[in-house]
Amino acid sequence: VQLQASGGGLVQAGGSLRLSCATSGAWFRISNMAWFRQAPGKEREWVATITFGDSTNYRDSVQGRFTISRDNSKNTVYLQMNNLKPEDTAVYYCNQQYTLATQPHSYWGKGTLVTVSS
Repeated sequence: VQLQASGGGLVQAGGSLRLSCATSGAWFRISNMAWFRQAPGKEREWVATITFGDSTNYRDSVQGRFTISRDNSKNTVYLQMNNLKPEDTAVYYCNQQYTLATQPHSYWGKGTLVTVSS
């Protein structure tokens, strides 16, 4: 399984970015996909999840501003980020999780940097 995140960049506060995470496709349809982020000097934190059944969950600080979605035909998960704030500055990582024969699997992609200027 390989994941490649893209779409990061520099944006002013209040702006928008759309992150993409393209996967190699292996087991994508049965995978829960998530975005995490890690700000400088801080622990990596969970941002949002979309299940294989299209249920979504968000951390409180991004609820109403970020939207996670997936396109199973493209084996890709997205994170639409609106009304960005300086505290959203971080390296964003995508994560793929699935279970086969009771064995859990978890994979990470390389991150993409999001910088929000005030």
